[in-house]
Amino acid sequence: MSDDQKAYHALKSLAHLSLQAAQQLPAQADSTPQWSGVGFSLMGINFVVSMGELNEMLEVPSYTKLPGVRSWVRGVANVRGRLLPVFDLAAYFGSSLTGAKKQQRLLVIDRDKIYAGLWVDQVFGMQYFPVDTRTENLPEALPSSLEGFVEGCFEFESRSWVVFHPLRLMEQGNFLDVAEA
Repeated sequence: MSDDQKAYHALKSLAHLSLQAAQQLPAQADSTPQWSGVGFSLMGINFVVSMGELNEMLEVPSYTKLPGVRSWVRGVANVRGRLLPVFDLAAYFGSSLTGAKKQQRLLVIDRDKIYAGLWVDQVFGMQYFPVDTRTENLPEALPSSLEGFVEGCFEFESRSWVVFHPLRLMEQGNFLDVAEA
């Protein structure tokens, strides 16, 4: 038998073994499309925000208070050489932070000329939801001050996750008008 014939038979045998092994693999299951975002808690409500609307999440850094600003503006923090305005999101919506200080975090937005840290009660990290679990019904306990900033929610594993749009805050004139009236 020539070397070419030996190589041919070796490849044929390898192909046969590959086909036998492939038959033992499980059938590919249909997967449900998923929506993903960062989960967080504010005012006792679970929210989720699309990763496309956030740049990062931070532990609450040391910050300097500013005089003459609205009560929900906590101050500015130096984050890697940039001044990050720190906003208390619960205070903006007429409430107060309820989470333990150790768990509180900043959700950082960096879009166009807007660089802002939104202080929330707790961040849960990435959350994944089957897209068919989304509903336009919002929880009854949702404060009316959040209207215009939320859009639907995911009902998943006996929990509601309200979809929050932080970039809509930037469209509000009063959010960026931080000077005391």
